[in-house]
Amino acid sequence: MAEIKLIGTDVDGTLTDAGMYYTADGDVMKKFNTHDGMGLTLCRQAGIKTAILTSENTPIVAKRAEKLKIDYLFQGMKSKLEVITNLCKELGIGLENVAYIGDDINDFEILSAVGLKACPADALKKIKEIPGIKIMSLKGGEGAVREFIDDYILK
Repeated sequence: MAEIKLIGTDVDGTLTDAGMYYTADGDVMKKFNTHDGMGLTLCRQAGIKTAILTSENTPIVAKRAEKLKIDYLFQGMKSKLEVITNLCKELGIGLENVAYIGDDINDFEILSAVGLKACPADALKKIKEIPGIKIMSLKGGEGAVREFIDDYILK
């Protein structure tokens, strides 16, 4: 397996439990897992670049990325694979040097292309059927990202 130089993650259903929480005033909230955050911090400390890719566009994710000092935040894009391919060109690495974890249909294309791929235990069946994917024992928002990092990236 090629050396991992970049880890990317989805947000809803991966870094979160896929729930959308609304206050009485209509404000949206998301629950993140601190173990996942520490895993991404450990990757950065090990010299592995970090990226969050989400189809959504929300200040909540921007705040979380800022707190974790994520190297690259991409929100509101249509093709995660196109974004990560362009980032790889910028960094001078190949898709084989990328680890990615995601859970839903909008992650299918990128998961099918990267060198190391994983999904939370509660990912969609179609995602779990991607050849070579590592299926975590933990669910999205419950430490699946950290499990991926500990078991496959920083082992």
